[in-house]
Amino acid sequence: MELWELLKAVLQGVVQGITEWLPISSTGHLIIVEEFIPFTRSKEFFDLFSVLIQLGSILAVLVLYFHKLNPFSPKKTADEKRGTWTLWGKVLIASIPAAIAGLLIDDWLDAMEAEHKGVFLYIIAAALIVYGIAFIVMECMVRKTKVNDLSEIRPGLALGIGAFQMLALIPGTSRSGSTILGATALGASRTVAAEFSFFMAIPVMFGASGLKLLKAAADGVLSAFSWLDWACLAIGFVVSFLVSVLVIRFLMDFIKKHDFKPFGWYRIALGIVLIVLVAAGLIG
Repeated sequence: MELWELLKAVLQGVVQGITEWLPISSTGHLIIVEEFIPFTRSKEFFDLFSVLIQLGSILAVLVLYFHKLNPFSPKKTADEKRGTWTLWGKVLIASIPAAIAGLLIDDWLDAMEAEHKGVFLYIIAAALIVYGIAFIVMECMVRKTKVNDLSEIRPGLALGIGAFQMLALIPGTSRSGSTILGATALGASRTVAAEFSFFMAIPVMFGASGLKLLKAAADGVLSAFSWLDWACLAIGFVVSFLVSVLVIRFLMDFIKKHDFKPFGWYRIALGIVLIVLVAAGLIG
């Protein structure tokens, strides 16, 4: 039983690491995995586990892009350091809309998931399909790429991309999916859209995760955890980090030669499968 719980932590970490950065919705995938292979731990444990595997994913971005994101690097010139601070400023501007919206409706979404699970799953399925179609349509349109470097992102464009990030509050949308879709629709290249999406995740996910960790500590949840709980938390965090490193590298190489259509078709297929599973009473 203990080994099985540890293997579940590995699986959840793998799913988080893959789906957080590919535009296919980590929420939808993790819910499906939890429905079929649930943890036999407390709800308080699973809530904290979800937070920590997200932090593992974010750590991967910080490690992979440490030089680009570090304004104190001695290897950078004064102009490069100013450029890095400017980049962080744009990231923070882009994070404002989702941060405000998240504070307003996050508790409502949690309550809806708990009280109306079936409806919640249908919303996820619909979002998977709708945004899958949106990716395919966008790639079929003739678009003029106006932004080919992160330095070319202006504050107004950053705020526009941030507005698209608010859509990720709808379960099943995908945070990376909404921001990449928004950035490309507003004229950014696929590479710029993906990288800026990665960077936008840092303050939003750190902020949301930090609040949940503080709440868990204040409620005394951590003191009730067993050694198995802590082992699962550590394994999920590490696996999510390692898989995220591989997936981010894969995505950046992939979009240099391909478009986002395969992700769109995958989302549509997964959304249909989810509808079938809920309608058949297999989950929910």
